[in-house]
Parts: sequence; C-alpha cells; structure tokens
Amino acid sequence: MKQTPEFNAIQQQMQPGVITLEGFLGTDTRNLIDIINKDDASVHQLNVTHEEIASKMQYFRDAGLDGLGEFMKLGDHFEVRVDSVRGKLPSPFGGPGMYEKVNTTVRNLSNSKDVTYTDLHIHFVRDHGFYEGEGSNYRLEPAQLVEVLEVPTVQI
Repeated sequence: MKQTPEFNAIQQQMQPGVITLEGFLGTDTRNLIDIINKDDASVHQLNVTHEEIASKMQYFRDAGLDGLGEFMKLGDHFEVRVDSVRGKLPSPFGGPGMYEKVNTTVRNLSNSKDVTYTDLHIHFVRDHGFYEGEGSNYRLEPAQLVEVLEVPTVQI
C-alpha cells in the first residue's frame, strides 16, 4: 500500500501537541503506511491477527474493571489492573466516538512479563493494525503483546 493524502492527514494528527503532548509516532520518521505495513508483517509472522491481539487486550481490560485501580488475579497466572483517568481522546484516524483514558496493565506470572496499554491502543490495533511509531513511549510491540497476553496462533 502507498501513503495517500488521507494517511498524510492522519499522520499530521499524530504529531506531538495535536491530540496528545507526545504524539503517537515517537522518533519514527517513516510514513504512517510504512509503520503499519511493517507491524502487519510482524503480526503475520507471529501467526496471529490484529483482531486476535485486540480481542485479548479487550478481554483483560474488561476483566480488570471490577478491581479498578487494584491488581486482581485472573486465572492461574495473570494479574490485571485497570486505572481510569478523567477525560477522553479522539482517534487520529477519525471515526465515531471518543476513547476513555483507561490504562490496563497485565502481568503474566508464568513468564514474569507485563504490558500496559490504553483503550485507544485497543482501537488502534483492532481497527488499524497500528502499534505506534518506533521510539514512542507508548509503543506496543506485537511480539510482546502475543507473549504476555498469550494470544493463540491462527491459520492465516
């Protein structure tokens, strides 16, 4: 796929100070479509889909809501904490609705690894295959998500 004028406009929305103080691209100077394409290739190499990753992210987020602000045990070897901050954010990709400022932290006790993500990240992954740019403080690595959340592999 090629960078289109629409992707140029979206990439402008992702710059620091537009929607968030730090933006969504970090130090990455590539075109948005190139960032998305590279992560898409990584996800396919892991034999998962963006939808499967986002579904697991959503599962842990929803399961952790009951213990808002506290780690809760989930299953044999997971702990999850959901923290809510006041406010909402729009997606730089546009579309309906705003996304709550909710952070979810998942600890996988069997491999001693954890990951933290937001509601906006779930949308980014599910709907756009976007994990933020290289060098972003909030970038999610697809392989780390698959490992920590134990996303099942699928036949692609």
